[in-house]
Amino acid sequence: MQAQVRPVVSSSFKPAWWLKHAHLQTIFAKYLSPRKKQKTVAEIFMLPDGDELQLNWMQPSRVAIDAPIVVLLHGLAGDINSHYVQAMLAQCRRLRWPAVLMHFRGCNGAPNKLPRAYHSGDTADLAEVLTEIKQRFPAQKLVGVAYSLGANVLLKYCGEHNGNNPLSAAVAVCPPLDLSACASRINQGSSKIYQRYLLSRLKQSTLLKLKQFPQFPIPLTSAQVRGFNSIEQFDEHYTAPIHGFLNAQDYYQKASSKAFLQHIDIPTLIIHAQDDPFLSQAVIPTANELNQHILYELTSGGGHVGFVGGSVFKPRFWLNQRIPEFIQGHLTL
Repeated sequence: MQAQVRPVVSSSFKPAWWLKHAHLQTIFAKYLSPRKKQKTVAEIFMLPDGDELQLNWMQPSRVAIDAPIVVLLHGLAGDINSHYVQAMLAQCRRLRWPAVLMHFRGCNGAPNKLPRAYHSGDTADLAEVLTEIKQRFPAQKLVGVAYSLGANVLLKYCGEHNGNNPLSAAVAVCPPLDLSACASRINQGSSKIYQRYLLSRLKQSTLLKLKQFPQFPIPLTSAQVRGFNSIEQFDEHYTAPIHGFLNAQDYYQKASSKAFLQHIDIPTLIIHAQDDPFLSQAVIPTANELNQHILYELTSGGGHVGFVGGSVFKPRFWLNQRIPEFIQGHLTL
């Protein structure tokens, strides 16, 4: 019987005294992160169904010996410009590790070719990309690093591919392990601020799709899209039906990665903050939902993909140190 691993309730991360509140952590991480954009090379990657997505490759001038290739996945409505993506690319360049960001369909600034988009449980595209990367670079280890929605996709993929996973290790930052609970959480109190921001971007991209495809495959009008006032409504009327789910709850149940955690068989780090304004406490797994391959770090603060420490004049971004530290600790496995 596999030894069970309980959630880690202590962590090396201490929120900055001047950014104690979860919302400050979440918002200021974006604006305090270094603004130097990393140079990448874009590649349009064709998918089996005729659609496409964009990969952005970052190649250091000199690659370290035994360097892994870091495969990055962004969050909902994220892209190459997301502060956490740029921060990790900068760390990879410093460590002389090659890296590649996989944009989800339609997230690279241009509409994808099909009416469908992407969702929190869509692991098929990731599987195609990882297979291709492994074929191109068979001798190099692959490591997955993902944030928020992308972190849910990464964990679900790892659970689905136990025993046949091209990744050597994985890091998931703030994954919405229970999608139904998280959809309810972001529709409450001050968390609605983030819902409005994300929903506006989702509505904008969906309205463009309705123009792009006049004969839309599901019953949906522009007026309906403009009238959505929650992520759950959007998922009920667009995400679920366009991707073959019965409704939003069917989608949440089947796409949530929590049920897949116990099947993961590679070294995996999951980072959560107890005060995350996006995530319900229901995302915290029990001992029976984990296994000895998973290190679950639960911090007292940090917000959603924030984790800013240090002083006002010298802020420190804990994720930039913690993620490479975990990867380096497992490169020889």
